[in-house]
Amino acid sequence: MFNFLKNLKGDKVMATAKLSKTAKVRNLFAKGSDVSWKQLRNTYDLKSPAAMVGKLRNEGMMIYENRGSKGVSYRVGTPSKAIIAAGINAVFGKQVAYSA
Repeated sequence: MFNFLKNLKGDKVMATAKLSKTAKVRNLFAKGSDVSWKQLRNTYDLKSPAAMVGKLRNEGMMIYENRGSKGVSYRVGTPSKAIIAAGINAVFGKQVAYSA
């Protein structure tokens, strides 16, 4: 039935699932190193690395942007208390404000 999973010797060969570009970039950020805009553009063939970063931010990743003389780089970090407080205030209002 699944003859395409067998090689010529009759051994079973497992197929690997192909990762999406989003999954590849998410895995890259999970490693914890800085990722340059050029690396995202050239290595992962993204037309707009900023759009991919925005998409991952919307999924809940805390990605910081660093602008320097070498260009733009991104890294994943931990949100500060001020950012958490601003998010809680934006969602719930001042009546349940989180004090930093």
